[in-house]
Amino acid sequence: MTAAVPVAGHRFIIVGGASLVGSATAAELLDAGAAEVVLFDNFSMGSDAAIAHLKDNPRLRLVRGDVMRLPDLLRAMEGCDGALLLAAYMTLNMNTDPWGGLDVNVRGVQNALEAARANKVRKVVFASSNAVYGYGPGVKGDLVEDTPFHSVGAPPAAILYGATKIIGEQLCRDAKRRFGQDYVVLRYSTVYGERQHYRAANALYIIETWDKVKRGERPQVFGDGSETKHFVYVGDLARANRMAFESPATDVAVNTSGPKPVTTLELVRMVTKLAGSDVEPEFVGDTPGKVRLTSGGAFRIAHEEAFAAIGWKPEVDMEEGLARLMRWIDGNEARAA
Repeated sequence: MTAAVPVAGHRFIIVGGASLVGSATAAELLDAGAAEVVLFDNFSMGSDAAIAHLKDNPRLRLVRGDVMRLPDLLRAMEGCDGALLLAAYMTLNMNTDPWGGLDVNVRGVQNALEAARANKVRKVVFASSNAVYGYGPGVKGDLVEDTPFHSVGAPPAAILYGATKIIGEQLCRDAKRRFGQDYVVLRYSTVYGERQHYRAANALYIIETWDKVKRGERPQVFGDGSETKHFVYVGDLARANRMAFESPATDVAVNTSGPKPVTTLELVRMVTKLAGSDVEPEFVGDTPGKVRLTSGGAFRIAHEEAFAAIGWKPEVDMEEGLARLMRWIDGNEARAA
């Protein structure tokens, strides 16, 4: 039996669905003809605003539930053909509540996989992260799928987050070995785009820069601006999630990154230009107590394996993706006013 799950005519659940990636993927699946998309969320981090544009779709069903309660997941997954596992604490949340993060990112994944097994869900797509490669001076060069984990010199919250994603991947592998559960792991880069949330340290930097420039202030660049960042546009990622279900691939983990890396200085200059300003950035040192994710220098998150496994590659470059995000922010600020 093939591991491919065609989207058209089938039912899917997105665990952690009231989110940036969840809402974009729900729209992608509905547009591709899914019979039903279930958004499962406890709304501790997700928001009604993130899914407001989908609520009138008769093939969308919203279920309030918690990954820490297995019965919630068991009921919600009944009749589903595919499950996208998004629910997680990210680094900033892990910094404030590491115990809660370990619970959700480990036991929550265990619960979701058990619910998938019990309901005979055909395929699971697990949202992992390039955090499985770690942070700090050891992270450099091409980061390919067998690159080891680096932890020296990085904030504990970042390492805890990366370690939980490694555990989540291994729980998927274990479910495949024990029960034959088909799965694909996608290692997301930092996601940005319309309906941007404020929980990812690097994505937050985009918004902070935009807000400063709009207020007429100089944007801040940490260090000399050469620090490498990796982003992926949310629409590209929604497409990757769909293609992971539709592909015959199983028992694989692949990177889903944007077309190319960007330095902090390049990013700030792009945002400043899009804001219609030519103000020069202010170069500053680190703020004590602020969690920032740093690398040791230039690196590239290689996404060639994703094309080999599921036929995916990124299409939206950083400047175009930022322009879409800024148009969305401007439109929503205007409506809010």
